[in-house]
Amino acid sequence: MFKIYTKTGDTGQTSLFGGRRISKSALRIDAYGTLDELNSFIGLLCDHLESDTTLIAELKTVQDRLFVIGSNLASDPDRELPTPDVLPADVELLELAIDRMETNLPTLRNFILPGGHRAASFAHVCRTVSRRAERLTVALHDSEPVAPIILHYLNRLSDYFFVVSRHIVHQNGGEEVTWQARS
Repeated sequence: MFKIYTKTGDTGQTSLFGGRRISKSALRIDAYGTLDELNSFIGLLCDHLESDTTLIAELKTVQDRLFVIGSNLASDPDRELPTPDVLPADVELLELAIDRMETNLPTLRNFILPGGHRAASFAHVCRTVSRRAERLTVALHDSEPVAPIILHYLNRLSDYFFVVSRHIVHQNGGEEVTWQARS
């Protein structure tokens, strides 16, 4: 029987794909752990979408790509290991989805605050966690090379979630919550 616990991490170390042991507090672990957190929030977002099958399918694809990115970050950078690729077409899919959704949205004239619909608020959580994952991955890249396509994908992903939030509000007849400056 396969057990979920291994006891090998009880001292604060974990293994990268390839076998090297590193601290669980390492930037690499923080980066791919944040991708895992984002993936969980995307699942929560999907659970709150009513019937937008196109968006749900897109989000499943994003989850798959995040798992691929996580596997790349979880791999020992000092070893040549077979990991799935992130492709320029993956970034293009995000851009096409953004363009498609924006055709049905009003022109953005104000800063938008999270809110307007429960699922839209979850999309904003995905946006902010996506930004954190990007910052951590960029910090990792500053010390150990990360494939540029991964940085490109993560940068575009936060834009995607911003538009997803707007799309959800408008698809559900809600009103966007706009920032109001003090008079």
